[in-house]
Amino acid sequence: MSEFAAYGGLFLTAFLAATIFPAQSEILLVGMHATGNYDHLALLLFATAGNVLGSVVNWALGRYLMHFQDRRWFPVPASMVARATRWYQRFGVWSLLLAWMPVIGDPLTLVAGILRVDIRIFLLLVTAGKAARYAVLVLAV
Repeated sequence: MSEFAAYGGLFLTAFLAATIFPAQSEILLVGMHATGNYDHLALLLFATAGNVLGSVVNWALGRYLMHFQDRRWFPVPASMVARATRWYQRFGVWSLLLAWMPVIGDPLTLVAGILRVDIRIFLLLVTAGKAARYAVLVLAV
């Protein structure tokens, strides 16, 4: 596999992991890093960019498509939205630093869209949290 395809695969996996689709970008990132065949900074950048872009999709769903939440095809159950809303109301915009967390992270990014969090603040906080998570993984291997 070419190096470009490998980084592209990491980007795509990280993107999917931030949406409703099941994907484990951490496993792929750690595996690629462990081989020693890839640039550490590039791994961090591709994983972070893909994961943040996936979170932007969630933000846009919340911002523009929540009026479809009662539809069967809507990707986030009402119970997850309610839980994330309570979390967000408790910790405010700073909760977006935890958008990388399993279970609560993706709904938090959706709630940020519902609550019309400024996209610039959203990007700053979500990127910081997700980049920090990936950096810890790269440094731990």
